[in-house]
Amino acid sequence: MTILRFSFIRKTKEQQPYVNHDLNPVLLVPGIGGSMLNAVDDQNGTEERVWVRFLSAEYKLKTKLWSRYDPSTGKTESLDPNTRITVPEDRNGLYALDILDPDLLIGYESVYYFHDLIIQMLKWGYQEGKTLFGFGYDFRQSNRLQETMDRLAAKLESVYNAAGGKKIDIISAPGMVNSTLLNGMSFVEGWEQNFFISKWSMHQLLIECPSLYELMGSPNFNWQHIPLLELWHEKHDSDGKSHIILESYPPGDSIEILKEALANNTVNYDGKDLPLPFNLEIMKWANKTWEILSSAKLPSEVKFYNIYGTSLGTAHSVCYGNEGKPVPDLQQLHSLQAKCIYVDGDGTVPIESAKADGLNAEARVGIPGEHRGILCEPHLFRILKHWLKAGDPDPYYNPLNDYVVLPTAFEMESFKEKGLEVASLKEEWEIISKDQDGQSNNTAGITSLSSMSVSHGAADQSYSEAHATVIVHPGKDGKHHVQLNALAVSVDAS
Repeated sequence: MTILRFSFIRKTKEQQPYVNHDLNPVLLVPGIGGSMLNAVDDQNGTEERVWVRFLSAEYKLKTKLWSRYDPSTGKTESLDPNTRITVPEDRNGLYALDILDPDLLIGYESVYYFHDLIIQMLKWGYQEGKTLFGFGYDFRQSNRLQETMDRLAAKLESVYNAAGGKKIDIISAPGMVNSTLLNGMSFVEGWEQNFFISKWSMHQLLIECPSLYELMGSPNFNWQHIPLLELWHEKHDSDGKSHIILESYPPGDSIEILKEALANNTVNYDGKDLPLPFNLEIMKWANKTWEILSSAKLPSEVKFYNIYGTSLGTAHSVCYGNEGKPVPDLQQLHSLQAKCIYVDGDGTVPIESAKADGLNAEARVGIPGEHRGILCEPHLFRILKHWLKAGDPDPYYNPLNDYVVLPTAFEMESFKEKGLEVASLKEEWEIISKDQDGQSNNTAGITSLSSMSVSHGAADQSYSEAHATVIVHPGKDGKHHVQLNALAVSVDAS
């Protein structure tokens, strides 16, 4: 017996992605370290990714990205004279700030940057190259380098034209850092540190980067909590007696300490020791940047919104040595473990710094989370979706107070007979809220009860009366359980 089986496959039409043609275009601009960088060899034209990469990361950083600052141009140039650093422009600039190392298969979440946000925005109806664009840049350079400003101006013009002349929304990520010039900076934690880049190698790159100096605490800013560099020092009086004292240096005054601590700093490149002290020329450039930014104002028709991270201990001030073991020599600071004084922030940028833009914000909202991890937070997506007016309005979101209201129960009964009508209502919600600094409402732990009664009598002897009671039960993590009970009675005189 022969059995023949036929399978009929119906070719279905591929589902087209949702597109909202009414959206304004959005330009995504990353923060320090958030752009993919390529190195082009001008001798043979070869090009390779040098930031971020998993394999040979430290070697490529030292041979391709280590730089020297040129005060005549305000630009930092690679030590290798044949290397030119470029930013990939694929996918209308989004490729360079999506997944920073697309080749990484294990622990790839550590190199996600705007990836999750891009996915969300595509679901909201954005289109790459039509309403969604990216602007990567060489993050070693100054934020006001003319070359970068010209690229940004050209990018904005191309976005404006591609979107048919619509207004452009920009999403960016700034902040302040402290102590990096003494101890370096790490962009990854845990096992990834063994394969990426050491903090000291990163330090040798950043010490010649204007962008890093521009992120230091400004001495002219009116700090609520002044960031300090503190040292336990041994001093001798006129009688030769020694005293251990704690010295504190605010921004500006700490420059002399940085100068002395890094006076003999060198880097070995191509078999030669090159001096890399604290760069006073870059500091002059950074001071001018601060001066420009402090007087910057937005046009009245431009709306500014601020989202920042909260609920994580964030280094604000640093202290070297202790009373029992003072700092013997400032040039040993880079090898000493600093004790940090922590404040609330996102683990990298303190709240005060994240809000220190000097601009009149339409709204400021704190989100509990880590500096880069916030970009993957559903809470962030909810806020951005509302501000960008993307998709249907969220009925359970109140952006004014940053509330999320979730209905949990609803019961309603009514009775009517011979002119008498009675209605009862019971409704419950869960409200998740944080104040503007990301802190839980200080009424947590207190159950509140509110009630209201209203009655009305008419000339025809008809009568109505209503009673309502609201009970708020505080919960954990900013959650509140709200119970509403209402009763209405009406009598018809007819």
